[in-house]
Amino acid sequence: MGWTLDKNRPIYLQLVETLQSRIVSGAYPPGAKIDSVRDLAAEAAVNPNTMQRALAELEQSGLLRAERTAGRFVTEDKTLIADVRRQLARERVEAFARDMAVLGYRRSELPALLQESGAQA
Repeated sequence: MGWTLDKNRPIYLQLVETLQSRIVSGAYPPGAKIDSVRDLAAEAAVNPNTMQRALAELEQSGLLRAERTAGRFVTEDKTLIADVRRQLARERVEAFARDMAVLGYRRSELPALLQESGAQA
């Protein structure tokens, strides 16, 4: 899985976002063990301390849990995963609506615009 990081935004936040997306999309299913900090850092080409910071934030949010000698695992709380997924979707929809407002579109026009563009549901 590729990592696309923007140097103009805090790297650890982008790592958090990428890992959240992987969890809510099912790429990392509930209960799955994730790779080690070093392996993930190498894959993303970032400092292990930066990856550790991102993983710690995901632990704090409840999406990951750490087992002292076994590593980190995705939560098995499907409700939490669904809630995070909905929140991420809402944020992206709001960003899209703001971008379209800059172009002069009203919210009421967005469904038709999406339909015209052939956007798949």
